[in-house]
Formats: sequence, structure tokens, C-alpha cells
Amino acid sequence: MGREAVVRVKICCIASEEELALAVEAGAQAVGLVSDMPSGPGVVDDVLITRLAGLTPPGVSRFLLTSRLDVEGIVAHVRLTGVDVVQICDHVDPAVLSAVRERTSARVVAVVHVGDPSSLQYASAAARHAHALLLDSGAPGADFKELGGTGRTHDWDVSALIVAESPVPVWLAGGLNADNVGEAIAKVRPFGVDLCTGVRTGGRLDPQKLRSFVAAVRAAAPEVR
Repeated sequence: MGREAVVRVKICCIASEEELALAVEAGAQAVGLVSDMPSGPGVVDDVLITRLAGLTPPGVSRFLLTSRLDVEGIVAHVRLTGVDVVQICDHVDPAVLSAVRERTSARVVAVVHVGDPSSLQYASAAARHAHALLLDSGAPGADFKELGGTGRTHDWDVSALIVAESPVPVWLAGGLNADNVGEAIAKVRPFGVDLCTGVRTGGRLDPQKLRSFVAAVRAAAPEVR
């Protein structure tokens, strides 16, 4: 059997077959495919998302990042693109999470944008209805809505509280890179880490930054058989 990192790595904003191959070769356990968003990098159309999802090898999870809010829209998006995980990037009523979970075979990941104390309440509610949580640094309630890809960190003490109390796996995102991911893992103890901008140069996936990031994760969370 192969070796697997204790802390999983998800490389987001995959925008081409070349980037997909780089992420898989580096050892990513998951890739993120970003559909239409109100802001942020890495957006590609559904035709490309569907093609990349089909090219992703077995054992690597394919996350569709969607900003859709209604059950019908999210379910249709999952079925169109053929992914096995849907990451709902906006804060939605937990009933939406449950309904999507019931109506598709995809695993449902609820994004929690860690900001004010209400994020703790949303995390607690969402964890009862989703398969996993993902902690990010967006601002879904702002006039200029941000749902990810900000390159900003958030309060990891709050993230650690969410991880400690969550009954489901929790991914950590938001401003991670090779220099800070070791500290983030030590403080938060996430199931996995997720990043977009931290492994890119000029908007393109940078092989050296990618290798350095994966090495830093493995150093912080040694591999097991």
C-alpha cells in the first residue's frame, strides 16, 4: 500500500489539465474546481470543471466550489459536473445542506468563514448537516462579497475551537503557505489543509511552491502507512 499524509492536502483553483497533473504528482488528496464566484481567483466554466473532474485519477477527491444557495441549483450543479464533493462556499441555512446531502451522492462540505463569534454558531449548526466543514477567511455578509481565495489568514484560535468541537472532519483554508502551514497544523489540528494563492506565482500553479508546501505539511504531520 502507498503512504498517506496524516493531514490531507487540497489544492484549489485548478484551472487546466497541466495544473491538475502537477497537484496529483505532488501528492494532493483533493483538488478544488472553482465555478462562478462573486470575487476571487481560479474561476473556470462548468465545461472545463466537468472535463477536469473526469480526468482526476481515482483516490483524489474532486471538489466543486459553488456559490449557489438553493437546493435545486446546487444539486443540478453537482450532477452537471460529475464531482464527488460539493463545497458550498456561502453560509446557507443548514436545511439546505441536509437537502443536498439527501439528493446527491456527493459529499457536502460547508464553508465556515471565520470572523465574528457567529461563525462558531454557524459551524456548530452546519456540522450537524454536512459531511465536513472547511474554515476560510471570506466575508459573505460584506457589500463586496468574498467567498474564498482572499490570501488572508483568520483567527486560528477560533478555528481550533471549531475543530475541537466538530463531530465531522474540518479542513483549514485561508492564507496558508509553506512558511505558516506547520504552525497552523500545530495550533488547529485540522483534518486537511486547503490553499489556492499560496502555491501560485502570477496566478499560475508554481511547481516549486507546491512541492515546498507539501513538504512542509509532511514535516508537520509525518506520514503513516
